[in-house]
Amino acid sequence: MKTSTAHPWLQLGLPLVVNVLLGIPAVVPAFTLWYFASNWPLAAVGWTEREPTENDGVLPWVMVATPILTLFGLAWWLANRPFRRRTALSPRAYWLLSAAATALPTLTLVIISWGRN
Repeated sequence: MKTSTAHPWLQLGLPLVVNVLLGIPAVVPAFTLWYFASNWPLAAVGWTEREPTENDGVLPWVMVATPILTLFGLAWWLANRPFRRRTALSPRAYWLLSAAATALPTLTLVIISWGRN
């Protein structure tokens, strides 16, 4: 376990703030993943219904989703690498906490949208 002389806020608070802020643009890749999953694999097993106007097939969505997910994943990883080295958390705990903080804005939007239905 690493120990650092940095202020505790910098060790954990700053990475959490950065990940929540990264979670705002993460709404786009999250929506892209959900749209793809709900229209093809989940619809194929009967868990969701396909969008009635979706008749282009899977390939255009794979071509759109791949660069979006790759660019966001790379940006997220590069933003978190320096913080991970400076924290006293285990790697697993740090990455799970970072992923949860990044998912917070998307989960907030999901809860808000469910509350309006």
